[in-house]
Amino acid sequence: MPTLTIVSPFYNEAAPAAQFCSMLERLETEVKRRYSLLVDKVLIDDGSTDGSAETFASMLSGRWKILRLSRNFGKEYALLAGIDHAKGDLVLLLDADLQHSLEVCMTLIGEILADPEMDVVYAVRSDRRETGWRRAGMARLFYRLINLGQRYKVPENAGDFRVMRRRAVDAFAQLRDRRRFNKGLFAWIGFRQKAIEYRPAERAAGNTKWSRRGLFALSVEGITSFSAVPLRLVSGAGLVVALAGMLYGVKIVLEVLFHGIDVPGFPSLFVAVTILGGFNLALLGLVGEYVWVALSESKDRPIYVVRDILEPGRTGRSAL
Repeated sequence: MPTLTIVSPFYNEAAPAAQFCSMLERLETEVKRRYSLLVDKVLIDDGSTDGSAETFASMLSGRWKILRLSRNFGKEYALLAGIDHAKGDLVLLLDADLQHSLEVCMTLIGEILADPEMDVVYAVRSDRRETGWRRAGMARLFYRLINLGQRYKVPENAGDFRVMRRRAVDAFAQLRDRRRFNKGLFAWIGFRQKAIEYRPAERAAGNTKWSRRGLFALSVEGITSFSAVPLRLVSGAGLVVALAGMLYGVKIVLEVLFHGIDVPGFPSLFVAVTILGGFNLALLGLVGEYVWVALSESKDRPIYVVRDILEPGRTGRSAL
């Protein structure tokens, strides 16, 4: 029988563990009944400090394993660890906070099974209840910037919540970027993909682990990994400033030669130095971000480290 592997990373999610395990059990029952698929589960403990892994291990049923990473690497990396260990013909990615409901999971699975040519079905948020107008506007600007001039499109409001066929999973697993922006990587691999709108449920317990600082860092990661537009914009701005400076210099020379107007001294010089100095520092910082990405990719470090693996009847098995 074909197999569906459920991949779910978590970080300090002991509070909703019982509800999530119950949802997984009901999802497994429905998948077997409707589509005759075997189900196994791969959970990834991204360095939790609240005993989440042990809590999940005591409640999971069926075929499962929990990868415990050696520290908190971040969701992007934990998700790759789960995908590397997923062996199913289909792989379903979902969060452990219960915002990805059973009904939407079944819809995704049904859509991909209904079309043998479809490789990926992903969920797109149809509302942003917790997002203010300023944050929503910044998100739209981010996607316009990252998609500008690309041969592929990173869909707006689409996260990791998706189901993929084996060929798409294998292609994604080949991308060993050390500075990861999974939304861009999912779009980069191509294949036939379909979007399904959904309304995320409320969190079962706890708060989101994504801070504003973390979201900003992820946005910078995405831009520097997938777009050269910022460099081109700064280069264009530099060219405009240089041309403006040349025109202003010609104006000063003509005024001195033909009208005898004195050239302004310290104020104009101070303004020019301040503007150009700030512009150069901004450009240097932007170039530094791209250099840091290149340096990170050149290091031969593992993308993540698995401390051990928990499985039914076998706990604490070391992983190489």
